[in-house]
Amino acid sequence: MSIRIALGGLVAAAALAAPATAAAPPVGPLPPGPTAHITTVRGELVAVALPHAASGRVWRLARQVNTKVLRQVSEADVGADVVVVYRATGRGTATVAYGLTRGETTHAFAARRFIVTVK
Repeated sequence: MSIRIALGGLVAAAALAAPATAAAPPVGPLPPGPTAHITTVRGELVAVALPHAASGRVWRLARQVNTKVLRQVSEADVGADVVVVYRATGRGTATVAYGLTRGETTHAFAARRFIVTVK
């Protein structure tokens, strides 16, 4: 009997520890917006600043970032901006694109793009 209880507890713990698979829908087509070109070297940090938005709008990463070139290391509210910091991990070019959406919807009201070249 105690083996069944222990096995049941183990199964319940494994189910609770399983990663959640639900995710926000991807950001749809991005409207035209400013594009910044940044050049750096491997190992350096690159910070991008996005202005705070009103009316429940949030900046969401619109496309995957090439992790062979950049990896996100932190994100913070700094004054009137949201600052996202990336580490340059390898040579190449990566585009970091953000869309301004209302919550977790697909429609982007604004866009910001950062093209980062790591030498």
